Amino acid sequence: MNRTRLLTTMAVFVAIGTLGSQMLWFPAGIAKAYPVQHAVNVMAAVTLGPIPAVAIAFMIGLLRNLLGLGTLLAFPGGMIGALLAGYFYKWSRKTWTAAAGEVIGTGLIGAMLSVPFANILMGSSAGALAFLPSFLISSTTGALIGWFVVSKLRQTHAIPQTNL
Repeated sequence: MNRTRLLTTMAVFVAIGTLGSQMLWFPAGIAKAYPVQHAVNVMAAVTLGPIPAVAIAFMIGLLRNLLGLGTLLAFPGGMIGALLAGYFYKWSRKTWTAAAGEVIGTGLIGAMLSVPFANILMGSSAGALAFLPSFLISSTTGALIGWFVVSKLRQTHAIPQTNL
């Protein structure tokens, strides 16, 4: 994939993640669930690889924060989920592993890293058990959506079976 096509595809994913997060969200525990962010992470991980997926997750988090539409917790969860989704897919070449990487990265590891992040940067003393349910619900829902979309695109040959 040439650089222009890569950057354009990344920009489209950022736009989908930023705008889609405001159209589809629901309350989940102490946080809001933004499944579109997680769906984009899985789709970007499968189609572009781990590093572009992390860059996309970072840009979505940054834009949402700059626009006042998100919290700082978008960074640890989204970026770790995108990284693991990309590496799990790169390792196995199975789309369900990208979805699993997103859930493990965001739902578990991201929730754990959000505790000190929230404490230091946001002044919140919430513990890991407060973040786990909402992060797991959000990442699982989004990962399933992303897995479904990628699976359907594969069936129509819109994206190749091997692309990394």
